[in-house]
Amino acid sequence: MRLLDQRRLPQEEVYLACSDYRDVAQAIRTMVVRGAPAIGITAAMGIALGARSIPATTFEEFYRAFEQICQEFASTRPTAVNLFWAITRMRNLVLAHRDTDLSLLKQRLVEEAQRILAEDIAINKQIGEHGKSLLADESTVLTHCNAGALATGGYGTALGVIRAAWEAGKKIMVLADETRPFLQGARLTAWELHALRIPVKVITDSMAGYFMRKKMVQAVLVGADRIAANGDVANKIGTYTLAVLAKEHDIPFYVAAPTSTIDLSISTGDDIPIEERNPQEVTHWGGQPIVPPGVEAANPAFDITPHSYIRAIITEKGILSPPLDENIARVMSDRKVLSAEMRP
Repeated sequence: MRLLDQRRLPQEEVYLACSDYRDVAQAIRTMVVRGAPAIGITAAMGIALGARSIPATTFEEFYRAFEQICQEFASTRPTAVNLFWAITRMRNLVLAHRDTDLSLLKQRLVEEAQRILAEDIAINKQIGEHGKSLLADESTVLTHCNAGALATGGYGTALGVIRAAWEAGKKIMVLADETRPFLQGARLTAWELHALRIPVKVITDSMAGYFMRKKMVQAVLVGADRIAANGDVANKIGTYTLAVLAKEHDIPFYVAAPTSTIDLSISTGDDIPIEERNPQEVTHWGGQPIVPPGVEAANPAFDITPHSYIRAIITEKGILSPPLDENIARVMSDRKVLSAEMRP
């Protein structure tokens, strides 16, 4: 596998070559790859990579080693549900072909991972087609974190909607929150939009209210790492703040995500596990301390935006408006609840 190291952007484009599934799992842990759909795709490919090297002669031997690989990936990031969805899909394929020759089964795992990638790109484009109608011509859209090609298979969810509107001829300006502490907005969203020649300005996280009060924002559009059955959304820390500000200023707040991000086993956002990352991501920059020695820092990576703040969720199956719980149940009627053994 070759993975674009997103930690090095925008200064340089560096690709990591991973020949062992453990390297792929570590890449997810250390944010070489981030973004819920991209994490799921990477995990599926990492599982296929690991399965190819299992030296088993019977299905039972193969499956024991395969499960260890799955558990390795399940332990990488707790919040993004696409990770567990992808693991479950790869496991289900193995169990459905337990009587298949092992060499053929390994090849089918590779093909399934490649299929997940191709499906994600197609789904992102469908999300963009559905969502572009929500963005007015000559409007300014505020976005948080990075929900573009880098966070997905190649087109984007929230940025995919912006991209589709731009390609349809709408003149869109984007305000990209810097998104502390990892700066996904300043480094990655700005990098993507600039490459696409879509006008973008980077603002600090604390500037959003200023621009909203000045009536310089017509919509807020973000991605999601997990969506509960009632429509509550887990996304990058700071998203909830934007939702509250948007509601105060009567600005529509939209979430763009594939239905694989919806977790029907989670009733409300209160039950979504929130990843706590290394405090040094807050206290240090470029390896240098930026707070006084001995001062502690908190670093929750995500927060929960209650469904009452969300104007609509844009999926590949259409635009879901309130009541979100009912409309989520309607579009997810054919989706099985995530296996409890995979759910963190």
